[in-house]
Formats: sequence, C-alpha cells, structure tokens
Amino acid sequence: MLLTKQARTFIAVAAFLGATAVMFGAYASHGLALWATPAQVLQVQLAAQYQLFHAITLLVVAVLGCVFTLPVLSQRSLTISQYCLTLGIFCFSGSLYYLVFLGSKLLVLITPVGGLLLIFGWLSIVVSMIFKQK
Repeated sequence: MLLTKQARTFIAVAAFLGATAVMFGAYASHGLALWATPAQVLQVQLAAQYQLFHAITLLVVAVLGCVFTLPVLSQRSLTISQYCLTLGIFCFSGSLYYLVFLGSKLLVLITPVGGLLLIFGWLSIVVSMIFKQK
C-alpha cells in the first residue's frame, strides 16, 4: 500500500487530534474539577469524546482511500469527508474547549456548525461507498 501525500497529512492530523483528545479527556477527569463547574467538566469530556471518535474515523478514512481502488467520485467524496471531519472536530470540540477554558461564549454558535460538518463527513463516506469499485 502506497500512501499519498494527502493520506499521510490526514493520518498525521488524525494522530495529533487523537493525542490531544486523550490529553483533554485526562485533564477533564483529573484536574479540571479543581476550578471548573461539573457542567464544564462534562462539556470538556463530551468534546474530547467526539474528538477522539472522529479522529479515529479520520484515520480510517485516510487509509481507506489508499487501500481500495475507487472511482474518482468516490475518492473525491472521501477527500470531502476528511476535510469535513477535520473542520467539524475543530469547530465542535474546539468551540466547547474555548467556552470552558477561556470563559467566552464568542464561538458558541460554531458548535452546531461543527456538528453539521461531522454529519456531512459521515454522509460523504456513505456516498463514496455507494459507487462500485473498478
């Protein structure tokens, strides 16, 4: 299996997002309660959980595009999925981290946009698998 530059980039991004999700989750479980409210701890735990699940998904999608020979439309759908998952993680989880750690509601309207991007990322995977392989 030969990894493309794009696949290597998204694998690296997925690994970084996975590592930071574990860090945020660990902090939420062990240190955040010292200064944050229980609701804020739950928000960080939710953000870390979504971030980790979608980082793993991003990793799988990046490898999937290299393992299978897919039609051009399917490859494009996987690429769209990778971008949507990445942006969705940053918008959804990032806005929750921003809310808790900086105490600002400035990005609170970005959270649902992130959720929609994550949904669109999943649906792009569906579209890419609908078309027959060569």
